[in-house]
Amino acid sequence: MNWQSLAICILCLSQICLADNGMVMSMDDGITLAVGNMLSYLHFTPGDTLWFLGWVPKSSGAMVGTCFALFMLAVIERWIAACRGVMEFHWNQQAVIIASDKLNTLPTRSSPIGFIKRFTPPFIPAHDISRGVMFAAQTLLDYLFMLTIMTFQLGFIFSLVVGLGVGEALFGRFGSVTCAH
Repeated sequence: MNWQSLAICILCLSQICLADNGMVMSMDDGITLAVGNMLSYLHFTPGDTLWFLGWVPKSSGAMVGTCFALFMLAVIERWIAACRGVMEFHWNQQAVIIASDKLNTLPTRSSPIGFIKRFTPPFIPAHDISRGVMFAAQTLLDYLFMLTIMTFQLGFIFSLVVGLGVGEALFGRFGSVTCAH
């Protein structure tokens, strides 16, 4: 056996060892993680990993605290949505004022670009960057809620649903101010 055959055998053996990640593919129990279990059905059992490996509420006090934190995050998400609605109304009013000021100036030449500009709202960095930041914050919370629901922990799910309902009851009327005043 020459050294090339030996190198190929070692390479093949190392690939076989790397292909086994140590997981048992039995579907009888939940997935056993280093810190907790992940059950693939709706449950109230504590011990699910929430977002980070170190955040695994196992005691009843930790579960209550986690559910309260999720409830408050859901209320905050609806508050951000209401703030976006109020700010959209304000930004639209400001854009109309800016556009009307530009329409009062004399045009230098007639072009199709001027026609397009009349139908598109102007880009105002203070408005549009704020809009983007608020949207990103709301989307981040929505994705975190999705990951929370994927744990199948009913305590977490109920906390989010009730928090979103309470937040909508508190702030929902501010999100639809388009006809106000």
